[in-house]
Amino acid sequence: GERDAGKGLEMRKLVLSGFLASEEIYINQLEALLLPMKPLKATATTSQPVLTLQQIETIFYKIQDIYEIHKEFYDSLCPKVQQWDSNVTMGHLFQKLASQLGVYKAFVDNYKIALETAEKCSQSNYQFQKISEELKVKGPKDSKESHTSVTMEALLYKPIDRVTRSTLVLHDLLKHTPADHPDYPLLQDALRISQNFLSSINEDIDPRRTAVTTPKGETRQLIKDGFLVELSEGSRKLRHVFLFTDVLLCAKLKKTAVGKHQQYDCKWYVPLADLVFPSLEESEHCPQVHVIPDHELEDMKMKISAIKSEVQKEKANKGQSRAIERLKKKMFENEFWLLLNSPAIPFRIHNRNGKSYLFLLSSDYERSEWREAIQRLQKKDLQAFVLSSVELQVLTGSCFKLRTVHNIPVTSNKDDDESPGLYGFLHVIVHSAKGFKQSANLYCTLEVDSFGYFVSKAKTRVFRDTTEPQWNEEFEIELEGSQSLRILCYEKCYDKTKLNKDNNEIVDKIMGKGQIQLDPQAVQTKNWHMDVIEMNGIKVEFSMKFTSRDMSLKRTPSKKQTGVFGVKISVVTKRERSKVPYIVRQCVEEVEKRGIEEVGIYRISGVATDIQALKAVFDANNKDILVMLSDMDINAIAGTLKLYFRELPEPLLTDRLYPAFMEGIALSDPAAKENCMMHLLRSLPDPNLITFLFLLEHLKRVAEKEPINKMSLHNLATVFGPTLLRPSEGESKVHLTLASDIWSHDVMAQVQVLLYYLQHPPISFTELKRNTLYFSTDV
Repeated sequence: GERDAGKGLEMRKLVLSGFLASEEIYINQLEALLLPMKPLKATATTSQPVLTLQQIETIFYKIQDIYEIHKEFYDSLCPKVQQWDSNVTMGHLFQKLASQLGVYKAFVDNYKIALETAEKCSQSNYQFQKISEELKVKGPKDSKESHTSVTMEALLYKPIDRVTRSTLVLHDLLKHTPADHPDYPLLQDALRISQNFLSSINEDIDPRRTAVTTPKGETRQLIKDGFLVELSEGSRKLRHVFLFTDVLLCAKLKKTAVGKHQQYDCKWYVPLADLVFPSLEESEHCPQVHVIPDHELEDMKMKISAIKSEVQKEKANKGQSRAIERLKKKMFENEFWLLLNSPAIPFRIHNRNGKSYLFLLSSDYERSEWREAIQRLQKKDLQAFVLSSVELQVLTGSCFKLRTVHNIPVTSNKDDDESPGLYGFLHVIVHSAKGFKQSANLYCTLEVDSFGYFVSKAKTRVFRDTTEPQWNEEFEIELEGSQSLRILCYEKCYDKTKLNKDNNEIVDKIMGKGQIQLDPQAVQTKNWHMDVIEMNGIKVEFSMKFTSRDMSLKRTPSKKQTGVFGVKISVVTKRERSKVPYIVRQCVEEVEKRGIEEVGIYRISGVATDIQALKAVFDANNKDILVMLSDMDINAIAGTLKLYFRELPEPLLTDRLYPAFMEGIALSDPAAKENCMMHLLRSLPDPNLITFLFLLEHLKRVAEKEPINKMSLHNLATVFGPTLLRPSEGESKVHLTLASDIWSHDVMAQVQVLLYYLQHPPISFTELKRNTLYFSTDV
């Protein structure tokens, strides 16, 4: 252990020495940029200025501040590395550096204008052109080279490069810093700030890499590109869409022979001068979007998880590469299907000269990103044009070289060493928001990525007429390999004429949106972690904590035997002199009374604070239960019922019978399966059996309303199967190699068991007990 710790500290020193050397070069580069600034300023006030003060301010914006920040950082870090010992701490220096990233944000926002200004000044002023073409950068102290010549354009790009470099160094440092080292939390914090900063500026990256010259000699820059699903002639097609400064181009990759250079094939393009977004009235005449039922998507996710587990097993057993390749191919096909079929949010584009196009997206976030990027470009003075076939060929040819998104976003395209993301439950409390200019009806939605795309997972209530909404709502979000959390803030639209519900059209206005990385180290703590997301001047405060799936599914028997949560079902029914626990009867009655037509009932999570309040009332057997139930949001009541079953000290279908249920559902002969499955029900203790049959009938009634509530038997089995069957801690001694393993085989079987009973003709308790003819064999 000590040797490892020593090695870790040695690695820390190596990482830091390398970083220090590059920091020295960076400071020299900033000095070289600042060198001409003073003389330029001096001439600005004379009769023959090279540049105006305004131009100097724009080109050298924030360089002095960035220089001072890094000089101070370097001067503090250098002695620590030179007089190295194992107790040295420097996390506070990195934390301070990260906290000053606001200066970089200002620099990045101004970067394009700085470049344009420098370029214009070079063209119009020979003196400045000479200065900007050869800036002298001092070599490092111990190097033979005294100076190198660099252009101003190259130096202006250095700060953008630097943030990425610092983030990578923080990654390496954390890797080699023991978790109990005083630097660890500070470095973690610095890394989180840097990563969030990087993901916020990613849209504003280096324009040099994204430019292509038009035949008229103007530069046409690639602003944004990505994979979108287009609905074309009634079927879904995956397209690569490119947004240039003056045109939107929709392409697909051509099939090419092995070894041949890949090419895009242009399907259509619309000059931005001709592009309009249809109004809601116009889009009502558009084709209806056929939405794939949720249970089919869930099925596919299960299949993919199962294949993932098989791939991992093959790798662990040093399996044949051919078998692994075959599995990966299958996984790619399934993920590709999911990618094509899951998006359902329409994004319509119309060409003034006639044709309309329809994309389907998984998230309103993407839709607003595309829309905002296009609208930003349309503010400039754009001309309509038609591309000749040669021009179109040149433009489509450049797409391959310029694209920023290379791979279809499926996990099979990820490298093995990439983070698999988080599996489990993310608890998020959305506290409040401020920064709104005027009162509005406001709410937030939360999205996480899963299987390569983002899905909306939760929504706060609408806070009416306010500039400072205080939601304070807690949500439990299931993560399936997620790496990012997004928060969108909306203004609710109550104008009935604009509502277009059937078409999945979200007509509420996005006030702001932002996203943060879910860093496994930062999130996996027992405590809540407070954070703020900034978006267009709005700040949303939230807290989060993460529970891995194996932790969240532990059943913890209650210490007290007075309440109902965490207490054996036989104890509760005996105490209440009831056949079915009161909590189950009341929640079911309330859901049937006013929640049976609620879209996504049992799937959409209720507000956690409401669920906790209901839990406390039931545990205390409070007289006001019924009043509270009738006032409570229906999703919270559904959530309380699920929580009750999840917290039973042993599952409703018992630990003892669990292995037999798993074997029974795997039988292929229908008669043998029927015999076994009915016999297993008979073997349950009476309170468990009666409660199970009561719940079964209720879930069937919910599924009858599937056309309205979108909850099929399969959906309900997916929600309740693991809750009613998952064995207690002591029973499942299997060590899981992968967080996603737990999700595939066992859970699929648990879902199948419940689905079997849900699809079975009605089962009555007395009939079941009477038919003990064939069997008395022990389970």
